[in-house]
Amino acid sequence: MRTVLAEDDVILADALSANLRHAGFEVEVATNGAVAEYLLTRPGFDLGIIDLGLPLVDGLTVVQRVRAARPTLPLVILTALDGMENRVAGLNAGADDYLTKPFDFPELEARIRALLRRAQAHGSAALPIEAAPNHGADAKVHLGGLVFDREAHRASVRGQMIDLSPREWLLLDLLVSHVRKVISKEQIAQAWSADMSESGGPASLEVYIHRVRRKLEGSGMGIRTVRGLGYLLETQD
Repeated sequence: MRTVLAEDDVILADALSANLRHAGFEVEVATNGAVAEYLLTRPGFDLGIIDLGLPLVDGLTVVQRVRAARPTLPLVILTALDGMENRVAGLNAGADDYLTKPFDFPELEARIRALLRRAQAHGSAALPIEAAPNHGADAKVHLGGLVFDREAHRASVRGQMIDLSPREWLLLDLLVSHVRKVISKEQIAQAWSADMSESGGPASLEVYIHRVRRKLEGSGMGIRTVRGLGYLLETQD
């Protein structure tokens, strides 16, 4: 099961993600609410574990937005806030379960597996992506001579693999997901905020656009700059 762990405490996130991986889960850590929302509102993830005290976008808002976008996705709130009003607010926002810190991992795992069993029994988003309903972003996309394969994490142009850095991959993924629609610089910055492997702020965006443009040469697809608005991926004549 592909899981998003939204937790800004790096030590706790490392420990919890290690335990989840040992239990057989694939884990993507989001250190702020904006990244958590971006990941969980897209197909391909089967479970969200969300802390309430997240930066940028608070966890309660993330739960509300994800629940609106993916009504059947299992969501667990994991937080130090143990008041009754917090529990009620979390569950009313759309969480399926609420667990307070500190906790024992076996209890969290048992709660997660119970949620996933119920979700699978109702044919929910906990099904593998190839069997799940299509939520708007296919696992493998063909655009002209470009093949973008999310599951294999590979992209090719006319059968030749193209080498993409983490930020180039995230940029192309965003453009492919919204092909022929304008993507703003803010949306790209939000997608990039999950990646700590490369340095450079918004000023470096043009460099990455240029790099990806060059790597798409021969595919029949190009990135167009829409002045004042952003960028879009479109068919080239």
